[in-house]
Amino acid sequence: MKAGAHDYLIKGHLTRLVPAVERELREAQERQKRHRAEQALQEADEVLRKYTDELEELYNHAPCGYHSLDKDGVFVRINDTELNMLGYRRDEIIGKKKFSDLLAAESLQIFQENFPLFQQRGWVRDLEFQMIRKDGTILPVSLSATAMTDMTGNYLMSRSVVIDITERKRSENELRDSEARYRLLFESNPNPMWVFDLETLAFLAVNQAAIAHYGYSKEEFLSMTLADIIPNADMTSLHQALSTFTPGQNDFGVWKHRKKDGSLIDIKALGHIFSFAGKWTSLVLLDDISDRLQAEQKIREQAALLDVATDAIFVQDLEQHLLFWNKSAERLYGWETAEVLGKSAESLLYRHEETLPHFEAMQATLAKEGQWRGELQQVTKDGKDIRVESRWTLVCNEAGNPKSILIVNTDITEKKQLETQLLRTQRLESLGTLASGIAHDFNNILTPILAVAQLLPLKFPNLDENTQQLLRMLEGSAKRGADLVKQILSFTRRGMEGSRTIVQTRHLLCDVAQVAQRTFPKSIETQTNIAPNLWTVFADATQLHQVLMNLTVNARDAMPDGGILEISAENLCVDESYARMHVDAEVGSYIVITITDTGKGIPPEIMDRIFDPFFTTKEVGKGTGLGLSTVMGIIKGHCGFVNVYSEMGKGSIFKVYLPSCQVTETQVAADAELPRGNGELILVVDDELTICEIAQTTLESHNYRILTASDGIEALALYAQYKNDISVVLIDMMMPGMDGSATILTLQRMNPQVQIIAMSGLMSNWTTAQKRNLGIQDFLPKPFTAQALLSTVLQHLDKARQS
Repeated sequence: MKAGAHDYLIKGHLTRLVPAVERELREAQERQKRHRAEQALQEADEVLRKYTDELEELYNHAPCGYHSLDKDGVFVRINDTELNMLGYRRDEIIGKKKFSDLLAAESLQIFQENFPLFQQRGWVRDLEFQMIRKDGTILPVSLSATAMTDMTGNYLMSRSVVIDITERKRSENELRDSEARYRLLFESNPNPMWVFDLETLAFLAVNQAAIAHYGYSKEEFLSMTLADIIPNADMTSLHQALSTFTPGQNDFGVWKHRKKDGSLIDIKALGHIFSFAGKWTSLVLLDDISDRLQAEQKIREQAALLDVATDAIFVQDLEQHLLFWNKSAERLYGWETAEVLGKSAESLLYRHEETLPHFEAMQATLAKEGQWRGELQQVTKDGKDIRVESRWTLVCNEAGNPKSILIVNTDITEKKQLETQLLRTQRLESLGTLASGIAHDFNNILTPILAVAQLLPLKFPNLDENTQQLLRMLEGSAKRGADLVKQILSFTRRGMEGSRTIVQTRHLLCDVAQVAQRTFPKSIETQTNIAPNLWTVFADATQLHQVLMNLTVNARDAMPDGGILEISAENLCVDESYARMHVDAEVGSYIVITITDTGKGIPPEIMDRIFDPFFTTKEVGKGTGLGLSTVMGIIKGHCGFVNVYSEMGKGSIFKVYLPSCQVTETQVAADAELPRGNGELILVVDDELTICEIAQTTLESHNYRILTASDGIEALALYAQYKNDISVVLIDMMMPGMDGSATILTLQRMNPQVQIIAMSGLMSNWTTAQKRNLGIQDFLPKPFTAQALLSTVLQHLDKARQS
C-alpha cells in the first residue's frame, strides 16, 4: 500500500476478490469522474471567462445605455454607451453620482412621483426623462428598469436600460409642427376639403370652406357619408368607382354634388389615399368648377357661332402668330386650322411686299383707338388674290395690357369686281348720253345733205359727169358720216335695233375666219374651234359681223410679228353664282365666242379704259377709238356682255357672251325700187327746217302731198284743219317746247285712229311697250335715205289699208 497500491489480496482468500474488484472499480470510476469534473470545471471556467469578457464587451458597446443603481440610487455599474451619451468617465460616475443628480427639474419630479410605484411593482417601462449631460446640454432618454430584492422582498438595487430618443423627439416635434401646419392649411384652405373612410365612405373631417360651400354644419357632415351628397349614388356604385384608385395621389375627376339647399354643382376632386389607424382613408381637395364649365360651354357655343359665321374670324398675337382660326377662315383661305396655328399671318396671307399693309400704322391706330378697319389685298392657299374688308380689335388681359388681336375679314372680291363693272358701265352710260346728244344733232345735219345729194340728180338729170361725180362724193361722204353716227349709237345702245332674226353664229364665225386667213399677214395663223352643236341667237347678223371683225382686226394689230389667232365658240349655261359675278349676266343659256391672240397684251393700267369711245393706243390716223366701244354697245344691245383677260407678252382673250335661243330661222326680203304714192296727204313735223324741206321734196317727187310743221303746236293746228285728209303724220320725237310724245298723245285725243310714223336718231330709247302705248306704228331712224323714207311710208299705208 505504501508502495502506491490501492489495495491488496491475500492468496488463498479469493472470497474477497469480487468485493475488492468491485470496490476498486468504483474507486477507479470515482477517480475518473473527479478528473473529468475537474477538467470540465477548468474548461467551464475558461469558457466563463471568455463569455464574461464577451458579455462585458457587449454590455459596454450595446446600442443603448445600461446601468445599475444601489438602493440609494447611486451608480454601481454603467456601460460605455451611456457614458458616451452623458459625456462622463466611469470614475466620475461609479459610486459618486446618483441617477437623480443627472435629471432636469421636470424629469426629477417625474422620477420622484414614479419611484414608489417602481419599488412596489418592481419594474417600469418607457419612462421619458431629460438627463443633463456633463456639458449641461439636455439628453432626452427613454428608461426601462427592473428592481432587485432579497428573499424577503426588500429592495436592494435596480438595473436600467437607457435609450437616446433625441432623433425620435426631433421627428415627433417635426411631426407635430407638420401636423399643425397641415391642419392650418386644411382649415384655412379656401377650397373645400375633407377626409373620408374609403370603406364606410363616412366623413372623418371637413374644413370650414366645405362647411360654408355646402351649407352643412360640421356635426351634420360628420354624421353623413359620401353617398349623401352625390345624386343617384349608392354605396355599391361608389365603392366600384373608388376601387379603381390606388394609394397615393389620384385625380378623382369631375362629380356632381348636391348642396344642402338642393342645388347641384360640378366638382373637380383631387385625392390622396393613405392608411391611417389600420383603415384606408382619403384626403380630398375640391374645386367647384360649375362656373368654369358654364363659361366653357358658353365659349363652345360662341366658338360654334364663330364657325357658322360667314366672315373669316381669327386671332393672332402681337407678333402675328395665329392663335384661332374659324371654319369660314378655312373656307375663304383654304388653310385648315391645324396648318395655320402658330404660323405667321404675314407669311400665309400676303403674297408680295407691295401688297403688305402698313402694319406699323395699323398697330399705332390699334394702340390709340383699340380698333382698326380697312381693305386688304390678300392671297389664299392656292395662290388666288382676294380683297377683304378687315376689322381689327385689340384684346387686352385683366391688367389692361394688349395680348392679342381679333380679326374679322369679309370677302369683298366679288363686290369689288361688281363695283368695277358698275363704274365702267356708269362711265360708258355717261359717255353714251353725251354721244347720243351729239349723234342726234349730227343726224339732223346729215339728213338734208344725204337727201339733197340723192334728189339733185333726179331734179337735174342732164348734169355733166363731173357734177354727178361731185354729187356722188357728197352722197358717199354723208353715208360715211351716217355710218359713223351709227357706230356711236351702237356704242351707246341707242341706235336702232336693226333687223334681228335667228342667227347661226357658226356661219358668221367661219366667214370671219376665212377673211382673216385671206387678208391677214401670213405670219398670223388662224385657228377655229367651234362646238358642233352651237346654239342659235336672236341678233342682227350685220352687227355681230361688225363685232367679230373689230375683235379680229384688233387681234391682228396686236401681233405685228405674227402669232396665233384662235376663234372659238361654245355653249354655256350661266347659273346664279356666275350671274352674281357679272352685272349684265342673267341666269340662262348663252353662247360664248372667244377671240384669242398671242400678241403683246394689254397693259393693266389701261384695261379699264379700252371700251371708252375714242380711246386708242394706235398711231394717229390708224384708229378711231370706236372699235371696242362699238363692240360693247352692240353686245349690250343684244343683252350680252364681254369679258377680257390679258397678260403682257402673252396675249389677250376676249369672250363675248350672247343669250341663245332655239327657234326657227326666218328670211327677211328687201325692196330695191323706190315706191311711189297715190296722192296721199302727209303731215311732216320737225323742228329742223331742212329735214322738213327734204322730206317734202322727196315725198312730193314721188306722188305725195305734203304739209309741214316746225313744232307740236303748229302740227296740232294743221291736223285740226286737215284731219280728214291726212293719211299719215311723220313726226320727230325730239323737239323743243311740245316734244313728239306730247304731240302724239294730243293727236290721239283728236283722232284715236291717227297714223303715226316717228322719226329719231335715238330709236332704241323706246321700248316696244312705250311705242304701243303712244300709238306709234313705225319708226324712221335718222339720217334716212329716200329709199328708207318712201318704203316706210308705203309700208305703213299698206298696213293701214289692210286694217
